Amino acid sequence: MRRTLPSLALLALVCLLTAGCDPGGSASSAGTTTAPAAADPADPAEEDGPEPAPGTTGPAAPPEPTVAATAPPKPAPKKVPALTCKQLAGAHVGSTKVPYQGYADYLPLAEGVWSGEDGDTVTLQKPCGIGDLDGDGAADAVGAVALNGGGSGTFYTLVVWRNADGEPVYRSLAELDDRTPVVSITVSGGKAKVVWLTRSKDRSMAELDIRRTSYYQLSGSTFTEVSHTDEAYKP
Repeated sequence: MRRTLPSLALLALVCLLTAGCDPGGSASSAGTTTAPAAADPADPAEEDGPEPAPGTTGPAAPPEPTVAATAPPKPAPKKVPALTCKQLAGAHVGSTKVPYQGYADYLPLAEGVWSGEDGDTVTLQKPCGIGDLDGDGAADAVGAVALNGGGSGTFYTLVVWRNADGEPVYRSLAELDDRTPVVSITVSGGKAKVVWLTRSKDRSMAELDIRRTSYYQLSGSTFTEVSHTDEAYKP
């Protein structure tokens, strides 16, 4: 008994110092920290994510892709038929805005001729040129008319008809001279090439000694010569 008491006293002292014993002599869990249990990987709440907000039935659907609006195809431009030289035989010459030879109104041609009560006659000449002069893509027409008042004088004039849905509509003119016939007219590159006969200043009205090639351009209602070249002409 004398040997046992010191051993028991020593054991009690160790227990007090380490707090590892309870009154019943068993090991105590006081002074230790227990880690929280790990979540069960099979728990559906962990796999599905957070609960939806009140008023919703589940996760928000991804936004639908935006599709750019496609404009409807533009209709093909209307193709306007080119004017023909034959159409000019029934066209008008002159207007209130751009009068011809002092006439206040237009002169309607009939089979290429107009005759006035005063004895004046306007005759469409044979040379004619077809082509786009105003840049709208439709082929216009350039012709020549001659005014005769019953005397020896015959006054030549270049006339422009624009293409209005396939019909000739008088647009402009350019005066030439007395007894200066037109030989040919062609239209290309927005200009009219006109070959006609004229005379030197020292020649009489009956003498033609110059073959002139003039280039005309249309600007609004004005038909203007932009350049010309001359060569000798012998009848």
